[in-house]
Amino acid sequence: MGFWKTNVPKYKDIIRKYIIDKDENVLYQAQKLSRKLIEHQIAPEEVISLHKSIMMEGNYPAGKIIDSFDVLLEVMMGYGLAYREHQSLRTEQLALRNEIEVAASMQETLLRTSIPSVSGVDIGAISVPARKMNGDYFHFVSDEDYRVGIAIADVIGKGIPAALSMSMIKYAMDSLPEEDYSPGSVLKSLNRVVEQNVDPSMFITMCYGTYDAKTHQFCYATAGHEPGFFYKAKNKEYIDFCGRGLLLGINKNTEYKEYEVRIELGDMIILMSDGVTECRTDDGFIERDDLTSYIDQYIHLPAQEIVNNVYKDLERLQDFELRDDFTLIILKRIN
Repeated sequence: MGFWKTNVPKYKDIIRKYIIDKDENVLYQAQKLSRKLIEHQIAPEEVISLHKSIMMEGNYPAGKIIDSFDVLLEVMMGYGLAYREHQSLRTEQLALRNEIEVAASMQETLLRTSIPSVSGVDIGAISVPARKMNGDYFHFVSDEDYRVGIAIADVIGKGIPAALSMSMIKYAMDSLPEEDYSPGSVLKSLNRVVEQNVDPSMFITMCYGTYDAKTHQFCYATAGHEPGFFYKAKNKEYIDFCGRGLLLGINKNTEYKEYEVRIELGDMIILMSDGVTECRTDDGFIERDDLTSYIDQYIHLPAQEIVNNVYKDLERLQDFELRDDFTLIILKRIN
């Protein structure tokens, strides 16, 4: 309201001066006023309506009304320039969006992994990016000795830089020697890769573990990653992973301690990214007990159905708007 109160008299004065003297300098004042109107998001139809009301109030003859259109045209030219700039930016935005779509599709292809089929083990996994590109990564490795390797990583950050870092982690893992997939060695090797190739302002957390379906032992090491859970079916309790370790890329000489736990019949290994544990509602972050209660609701189901249902519940809890990349993996011993 204050903007109109100040500038309506200015516009009236510009029109009056121009139709009397036809001074070209007055049109320059109209240009400046046009910029102010655009800055204050005054719609062009409002300007036309104002112009019409001013001319009707002044009871000007037809010739003067026609002359006043020069002023209106000068003002509208400013809107035209702004519109063309908007169209140009929109075209650039669409081109960028298309590039991101292509990059997201390529990332999905590059990071694709298949859930291994191992006798006596049921595995479920889900990973959903908060944006087009995923800053989370998970990967499975299996061998003929009934061992399953599970990797889960998270870049502290989002968007294209995070996605590129995840692609680098994937290919670094692919290049590791097959004879040494012990969790501590894997994290130690990847730590050196990250330290040498990732910007110091970015950090990567990771957990890597191997489950031996013959001995039912799960060996793991963590690099600052969100602690997972062990579900112990006998006592119906959730036990946190031990250790956190140093994030990847902080110190190239870091050693990662390995931990081991036996998985009994019905027990589960639960791995996740912080998009799961830091699920936010209007009341704040969900608590650990809230998360385990969601898992408890579906614990009788196959592992893939558990992760799918937990994701749907937490997505609904956030009004279907993920605030961070979401990755959840469950390995359940069924035999």
